[in-house]
Amino acid sequence: MEANLVAEGNGHGAERGGSFDMGSLGRCLSSFVDEGSCESHRYYLSRRTVLEMLRDRDYSVPSSEIDITLQEFRAIHGQNLDIDRLKFSATNKSDPSKRVLVIFCGTGVVKVSSVRLIAAQIANRDSLTGLILVLQNQITNQALKAMDLFTFRVEMFQITDLLVNITKHVLKPKHEVLTDREKEKLLNKYKIEEKQLPRLLKKDAISRYYGLEKGQVVKVTYTGEITESHVTYRCVW
Repeated sequence: MEANLVAEGNGHGAERGGSFDMGSLGRCLSSFVDEGSCESHRYYLSRRTVLEMLRDRDYSVPSSEIDITLQEFRAIHGQNLDIDRLKFSATNKSDPSKRVLVIFCGTGVVKVSSVRLIAAQIANRDSLTGLILVLQNQITNQALKAMDLFTFRVEMFQITDLLVNITKHVLKPKHEVLTDREKEKLLNKYKIEEKQLPRLLKKDAISRYYGLEKGQVVKVTYTGEITESHVTYRCVW
């Protein structure tokens, strides 16, 4: 039976002259294996998600920074990164007075001393309106309280939550943040108050991605092959 299977095959993977023809199998699976460091890959993915997140919040982010490949990222930063070099800031396109700073933290537990070190890294603090910290470990309660010392908004994300951009997931409906004027028109159109809208928790992943505050309204568009497209609105609480 085995002899018949070899003889009747289409030639792919067949023996030729006593040797196995590896070329007929196409590209070897081993060529798809990432031989670089896991650390650099995690930083690459999380940094890209943060850049996309800021772009979706209407911050000025060059496409060239988002589209950089893993190989190009490693060529710039190496396999064992200096996290201080990953720090960057961005300015809001609609309101240039808004500037956010992004800082990647190390692998250790974030303590009060870590917060003081972060504060020491911040230049032009008066022009800063937001700070995003990408954490790799836990943060102590004392360090959380110390964050209140900053006069601007501080957002914290675990690096594992940024390895994938949740808004790009095929099962995730499209979310659009309404302006204050669009929100007012919506409420007037249906003659309702914002508290009558379905709620979206402030700690929800979508709320955190867009940096939403209480009272903001999001338009959610659902599409599917079975059900027709439909729209709903949710208010952040």
